[in-house]
Amino acid sequence: MPSRKYLGEFELMVILALIRLGENAYGVPIGREIEESSGREVALGSVYAALERLEEKGFVASTMGEPTAERGGRAKRYFCVTSAGLRQARQSRAALTNLWRGVPELREERG
Repeated sequence: MPSRKYLGEFELMVILALIRLGENAYGVPIGREIEESSGREVALGSVYAALERLEEKGFVASTMGEPTAERGGRAKRYFCVTSAGLRQARQSRAALTNLWRGVPELREERG
């Protein structure tokens, strides 16, 4: 079964957090960025599951860092957004903006 090539809500949040953090971010700071920016509690496992899906879709790439003593000799897996991921984030923003504009009940109230 082919994977879907669009972004779910949480996947979009992960990509946006990754863009904000810059290259070579890993799961913990990505989750923290989503929590701080959205006020939404995030399970670390859900961040890594989303990163796996995004990598399968070609929207993020990962590399392994060097093993460190403070991690018991384990290496961190670092992620960065690909050009396809940036393109997909822009397309998602455009689609959501177009949909948002078409719903008068969601306009900000004034006064």
